Amino acid sequence: MRSDRMVKAAVLVEPGRLEIREYPYPTLEPGAAILKVEMCGICGTDKHTFKGEIQQYGGSEISRKIPFPIVLGHEVVGIIAELPKDGEPIRDYYGEVLKEGDRVVLGANIVCGKCYYCRHGFPYYLCENMEDYGNSLGASRPPHLFGGWAEYMYILPGSNLYKVPEGLPPRIAVLTELATLTNSLDVAKQFSTVANEGFRFGDTVVVQGAGPAGLVHIVKARMLGAGDIIAIDVAQERLEAAKEFGADYVLNAKTTTVQERIDAVKGWTRGRGADVVIECVGIPQVIPEGLEMLRPGGMYIEPGNFVDMGEVPINPHRHICTKNVRIIGVGGDHAASYGPIMKLFLRYKSILPLEKLVSHIYPLDQVEQAVKKSMEPDSRKVVIAP
Repeated sequence: MRSDRMVKAAVLVEPGRLEIREYPYPTLEPGAAILKVEMCGICGTDKHTFKGEIQQYGGSEISRKIPFPIVLGHEVVGIIAELPKDGEPIRDYYGEVLKEGDRVVLGANIVCGKCYYCRHGFPYYLCENMEDYGNSLGASRPPHLFGGWAEYMYILPGSNLYKVPEGLPPRIAVLTELATLTNSLDVAKQFSTVANEGFRFGDTVVVQGAGPAGLVHIVKARMLGAGDIIAIDVAQERLEAAKEFGADYVLNAKTTTVQERIDAVKGWTRGRGADVVIECVGIPQVIPEGLEMLRPGGMYIEPGNFVDMGEVPINPHRHICTKNVRIIGVGGDHAASYGPIMKLFLRYKSILPLEKLVSHIYPLDQVEQAVKKSMEPDSRKVVIAP
């Protein structure tokens, strides 16, 4: 690659203002890589950042705000364009030596491996020194290209890369990072070793929100043996998608009241309420409703409010204590879940219309239209193809 080559990137200069800028093609350091981006999804966090809702990891050691300017995008699939000529070979997460031309999915986070949380087996997102592609790594820091809304990305030493299996097209592989969020259901499964707890075979599952995160939770819940799945959303288009991907019942939050939705869930469960409720809307106002829908002794899973969107009142007596519910906060995926997700995609792509989870694909120079489309009710996953 010529050293004078310039790389185009979509840069969020400040909330609401995107610009196409050019940066020098990077020079590799030992252990790094350069990735030619094929596709990058627009995550809910990207939409929050575009709107100026930029407080992340509140209450943890790395509570922080998004830096500007920044190249957003961390749901990335691409081709390895360049690897160091000398030194130890670069391997994917599972130990396979990578070579130029390999298609890989990027792990969105880099951990230090040295802090208390890393050394004591806590989830990666509690690392005291964690960095995130497209979130904490701003464009002011050379070589600038730390987000997937660009022609090329610079992959720092210590990053996790996952080789994409043969036969899995980029349009599905780009969903991998999003789908690893369904690790929340794997966490719930772990509790099912205790009597009457966790996510058990045949359980009724409510998914609040039928956007991209909600849809992959519906798919995963169906794969893991859920009984009835109930999806809730304000957009009828997304509810139709939810039925296509495995929901048995849907509730339109725009045309029903909170009490009507609670009554409907109770009616479908012989008065008990759902065994598991998963919050995938990303706003706190839906949480009291979800807790009301939950049966006594049920499990509420919270992977959705990743960005600080404020507070909401709950009644600890009514919602938690006397119902004996378990609330599980899930702040991210698990590094080991990328490979299994891609294997599941490969196995089910002829059974489920997984490619239809991506509803719109935009070129880099239409990035603002892409972001705005991702906020509209007729969209599912919107991706950028630089």
